[in-house]
This record gives sequence, structure tokens and C-alpha cells, in this order.
Amino acid sequence: MSRIEGVLKALKSQGRKALIPFVTAGDPHPDETVALMHALVAAGSDIIELGVPFSDPMADGPVIQLACERALKHGTSLRRVIAMVKEFRETDTETPVVLMGYLNPMEAMGYETFADAAADAGIDGILTVDLPPEEADEVAPLFAARNLDPIFLLAPTTTDERIRAISEHSSGYVYYVSIKGVTGSASIDVDEVARKVAHVHELTALPVGVGFGIRDAETAAAVGRVSDGVIVGSVLVDTIARHQTDPKALHQALTDLLNPMRKALDSLAQ
Repeated sequence: MSRIEGVLKALKSQGRKALIPFVTAGDPHPDETVALMHALVAAGSDIIELGVPFSDPMADGPVIQLACERALKHGTSLRRVIAMVKEFRETDTETPVVLMGYLNPMEAMGYETFADAAADAGIDGILTVDLPPEEADEVAPLFAARNLDPIFLLAPTTTDERIRAISEHSSGYVYYVSIKGVTGSASIDVDEVARKVAHVHELTALPVGVGFGIRDAETAAAVGRVSDGVIVGSVLVDTIARHQTDPKALHQALTDLLNPMRKALDSLAQ
């Protein structure tokens, strides 16, 4: 059982939902990322999605694009991101970490070299935005052999046949993108998300995490009612941008955002 599967099963047994924040590694500075990850855990996070900065993040809106630019400006490479997770693991061996990014840096590093390094660092899952499962034949066995969960995206337009196919190639959880568009681009229609996620649950036994458009405790709770976890990204990355020169204020601002979401999700179990 992977760390991701273990955490999600434990939460389900308690009637609780996962809080999964996304931040871009190296933003606001590579030296701050590990401390930032620990701050996310202290604020109530169950799984961390750590973005690998990329020069052309096609699924991301301006907020995360700018975060990638800040991180790349400071020399944040894929190898450095992996090293950050290894450092995080020195004091946290329980919180699952998912790398989220794009195929090019992994391909440049070499898939087997990447998979070995990721497993050695204690990374738990890999979400590669521009790698559909039909093209994952080369990397999927490498990940499976190292207990790395491949996580794929589902969209509002994904067909039933494709949902089933993606589920067969996935482990850990599937990531349902709640809107048609890039990150941070629109408000979500909670009723529509509820209908779609309920249907996805009919087609897969995997937990379903919902991301894009979750900005506060209210939307987190609304989405948490119908999903297994909520993924929070742009609002956190925007907060990092606004407090990038003051780490203490940054950690407090992230805590102030995540704590109400944690409480709202936990209230669903009562």
C-alpha cells in the first residue's frame, strides 16, 4: 500500500476528506520550500502536491505561471525539487508528496533516472499534466516498480469510456478538474461539480480529488461533500506572491487560509 492510499483509506474510515494544497517548488525561493511544506502540514494538509516549475505550464493560469517564473529565476530544477522532498523526509515520513508537472524535465533527466531518484527521495505520486495514459507505456512500469502512484486528470468533458481507461492506469487517486480552462480562471459551479463527481464515482473505485476553483472554506466544504479530497492551488500561490519577502507573514497567511478549510472539511464528518 502506498503512502497516498494509506492516508486516503484512513481518512475515509474516519469519515473525513483530504485537504491537498498545491505550491510551486522554489517559489518564492528554493531555500524556503521545505519550511513551506512543513507549514502546510501544520495547517492541516493531508497530501502535498508540489509543482515542478516549467517554462510553458500550459494547464496553468497567470498566477502559477508567474510562480514558475520566480522559481526558475532562482535555478529550481527537477533535481533540486527532488532534493527538497528528500530534505522534507528527514523530519516528515508520513505526509504523501505528489510531484505535479510536465513531461519535458522528466524526459530530459531520463525516465528511469527520474523514477529512481523520486523513489529514493520519498516521493509518492507523479502527476504529469501533458502525459495521457495512452502514452505512458514507457514510464508506467518504472513507476509501478518503485511504488510511485501515477495520477491522471479527468475533465468535465471526459467520456465514460475514457474515465474507465484512465482509472485502469491510475493509482492513489484521480484528479477531477472542476472547470473548463486553466488554473485560477473561473469560479466553480458546485452543483455541476457534484453531478459530475458522483458520476465519476460510479465509474471508478479510486478516490476522487477535485481541483481548480477552490478558494475558501465555503467552496472547500461544498466540494468536500461530494469528493474524497479538495485540491487548493492558485489562491495559495497568489498568497505566496503577496508575501514573498516575509517568510513569517507568509506562513501565517497560508495557515489563515488552510485552517478554515480544514475545519470546514472536518465538519462534514460530524
